[in-house]
Amino acid sequence: MNFSLTEEQLAVKEAAREFAQKELKPGVIERDSKMEFPKEQVRAMGELGFLGIMVDPKYGGSGMDTMSYVLAMEEISKVDNSCSVTMSVNNSLVCWGIETFGTEEQKQKYLPKLATGEWIGSFCLSEPEAGSDATMQRTTAVDMGDHYLLNGTKNWITSGGSSSVHLVIAQTNPEKKHRGINAFIVETSWDGVVVGAKEDKLGIRSSDTHTIMYTDVKVPKENRIGEDGFGFKFAMKTLSGGRIGIASQALGIAGGAYELALAYSKEREAFGKPISQHQAIAFKLAKMATDIEAAKMMVYRAAWLKDNGMDYSQASAMAKLYASEVAMKHTVEAVQIHGGYGFVKEYHVERLMRDAKITQIYEGTSEVQQIVISRGVLKGDVYLPVGEN
Repeated sequence: MNFSLTEEQLAVKEAAREFAQKELKPGVIERDSKMEFPKEQVRAMGELGFLGIMVDPKYGGSGMDTMSYVLAMEEISKVDNSCSVTMSVNNSLVCWGIETFGTEEQKQKYLPKLATGEWIGSFCLSEPEAGSDATMQRTTAVDMGDHYLLNGTKNWITSGGSSSVHLVIAQTNPEKKHRGINAFIVETSWDGVVVGAKEDKLGIRSSDTHTIMYTDVKVPKENRIGEDGFGFKFAMKTLSGGRIGIASQALGIAGGAYELALAYSKEREAFGKPISQHQAIAFKLAKMATDIEAAKMMVYRAAWLKDNGMDYSQASAMAKLYASEVAMKHTVEAVQIHGGYGFVKEYHVERLMRDAKITQIYEGTSEVQQIVISRGVLKGDVYLPVGEN
């Protein structure tokens, strides 16, 4: 097994780390406290190529692989997860969805603006009554001949107040159930698109999360993605890749908390020596490092499978499940290592702890990941060497 990274991948990782530490970290606490969307920072990410990192250069993207994307996500997530979730949705869901399943006309029209950050994209699947069960779509898209008439409400939409393009999942033929669902490219400037109030969240507080209402929105036929009834399959295939993005975000959160805890433990003294020299703290750091390394291997493997054209659905579910658990567990430990200082905003770890929780919820909850994984196990899709019968 080859665990080395290419020079290009290492360069991306270093560029993302430098950007995160120099450009994102200075104002991240204030943006989080004020729930202030990082407009300038997101624009800078677009200029650096991070918002279209996997998009073909002929559509304005960076043309890099999934591993490069994961490495960049990991470094940015160590510092500002409101920026990294914007990057994740724009890359994994919106750009990838359009480039993989869209028509050439759709790619030419939308990808150049999305890949460069001129426009930001949102993925609109969740509804008040359709969260983990994505088959229960109440948003409707009635076929009117030359266009669809879109009506409904979408919840928890990342970049909902700042995006120019929505990928909307809606029901066209209720009698066909999930086979009657379609996916549409909707521009937010169109009549009938209404953005609700910004959500006041536990974590990723400067990320733009809104409820979106669609009232008699006319969607041209050419803005449907794929054949009639392809929408549910489109959402599931897109989310499989999206889970790699969120798994890398969780990995970054855990890694960022670990780096802060390690540095603090070497500076803080108790009973005449740095607290890192006390076994109670040293063992915490050892466990953190081990779990993060294990999560890293799972996330990198999922990215490798995707880059090599192999089935990554199980690997991405496993990576997200485990990495999000590691992020939640070890951000709590990072706060503990900081003691009272960990409980205040200045030391960053309390924010990372708050940010970690959402990685167990969005892009499919941990419970949904276990459903995906268990189905694979029972079908024999997950290789587990248990010996011969």
